[in-house]
Amino acid sequence: MESKAQLTADTTETSPSDARTGGPFSWYRTISAGEKRAFWSCKIGYMLDAMDTQFLSFVIPTLIATWGITRGDAGLIGTVTLLSSALGGWAAGLLSDRIGRVKTLQITILWFAIFTLACALAQNFAQLLWARGLMGLGFGGEWTAGAVLIGEVIRPRDRGKAVGLVQAGWAIGWGVSTLLFTLVFSFVPAHDAWRVLFALGIAPAPFVIWIRRFVAEPEAHRQQKRVEADTQVHPSLLDIFRRDMIWTTLRASILATGVQGGYYAVTTWLPTYLKTERHLSVIGTGSYLGVVIAGSYCGYLAGAYISDAIGRKRAFIAFALASVAIALMYTRLPLDNLSMLALGFPLGFCASGIFAGMGAFLTELFPTRIRGSGQGFCYNFGRAVGATFPFLIGYVSQSMTLGHAIGVFAAAAYGVVILAAFTLPETKGRALMS
Repeated sequence: MESKAQLTADTTETSPSDARTGGPFSWYRTISAGEKRAFWSCKIGYMLDAMDTQFLSFVIPTLIATWGITRGDAGLIGTVTLLSSALGGWAAGLLSDRIGRVKTLQITILWFAIFTLACALAQNFAQLLWARGLMGLGFGGEWTAGAVLIGEVIRPRDRGKAVGLVQAGWAIGWGVSTLLFTLVFSFVPAHDAWRVLFALGIAPAPFVIWIRRFVAEPEAHRQQKRVEADTQVHPSLLDIFRRDMIWTTLRASILATGVQGGYYAVTTWLPTYLKTERHLSVIGTGSYLGVVIAGSYCGYLAGAYISDAIGRKRAFIAFALASVAIALMYTRLPLDNLSMLALGFPLGFCASGIFAGMGAFLTELFPTRIRGSGQGFCYNFGRAVGATFPFLIGYVSQSMTLGHAIGVFAAAAYGVVILAAFTLPETKGRALMS
């Protein structure tokens, strides 16, 4: 049931300022200073999250050479990271429903920064596995807290654009990690360079101070806390599995599984694929990834606007179909270097563009009192199942080429997206439920 007293941004839906024109970013000029601070806090937080997370994909070849681990072992590190991030994401959702979105965002950023630094100090495979697993708790939690925060701040008509642009911070963070990888591995011996790269992961920690000082809790959450204080009725851990919510929770979780599984099937192993099967140098790998990342950023931007223009469901289906076609072409066809470089842009565009509507969609599916819990569970259930893909690809690639393994798992994942999207309701323009 929708509340009569909606989020402040929702009640301004018919404000005269909405009539302003001036390009695709005119909506940004109409929001308040507080909303802008929330927007940039979530975007920068997600960018730093991506930077720390993507370091692993770059150091896998070095770890294999330095420690003598197998591809399966390397895939296990990625899988454990994603599994722990799934747990961290759900925990952060529950926490954000209790102590607030902003406080939870601060905790998760500080957490993943500290444990990325801990990865640099690992002396063996087991220690790195533990450090990376603990880092994943914060990595998963940051997305949940940030997505709920920005989703509650922005009015319905612009929610898809705002949340999608926040998620575009992932591509920026990925680009920063690529640049740092190229610089560090060009000037530092490989057996030390991977430690230096992880040590740079402490950089996001000071950002927490800025968030604490300048970002306020969304009005929707503050209002919900007042209602709970008056009624002494608090959300339960299992409310998202109630009879009236479980079907929504299940379908959204399946959708998230396909989106995340397809993405991680490609991005976790792409640098290793480029280096070992395409035989690119460090600079060459960075150049190819630069094209993929540029496509990724453009995909986030386009997806953000497409989800508001044609609806969440149609956007998911369109991006999934395109992602299957591009991933199979990129990994299966006998392409020359120039063709592979050209396909890198649409690969990044499609694989990331599908994420742009995800945060807004999940925000709109759940009421405020369990929004963090519902959004955190669904997105991170998908992450947990999708987390098995890097391990399975690493295992399967011992009996087939790595490129073929990536293509098979990506196609299966995006097929799941299409099936799930057909069963879910369209939420474009929906006001938030209390």
